[in-house]
Amino acid sequence: MECVPTDAVEAVEAVPGVHLSQLAAGEEMSVQHFFIEPGATVPEHSHPHEQTGYIVEGTLTFVVDGEEVHAGPGDSYAVPADEPHAAENRGDVPVKGVDIFSPPRTDPDWGE
Repeated sequence: MECVPTDAVEAVEAVPGVHLSQLAAGEEMSVQHFFIEPGATVPEHSHPHEQTGYIVEGTLTFVVDGEEVHAGPGDSYAVPADEPHAAENRGDVPVKGVDIFSPPRTDPDWGE
């Protein structure tokens, strides 16, 4: 069994204001913690991983095919593999949450 505390992993600022931490990973999925500052944007991107997540604090606005989806505290979401998506923190508080990727996303390009 692997246990990876969030404070044991140094976050990477993948794009300005977007802080990501790779946490535990298994053979079929991986966990990532995110902290997105107010006003920060995750540019549109896609990846071959199915992505599910859970918002702990703040509200994240996803943009998919020009449509907006708002996810707030207690909300979960799922993004299919290879679906282009972006996300924005339009609020006044940071957005904190957790993403799960399958297959595992243990070597994301932002980690370099």
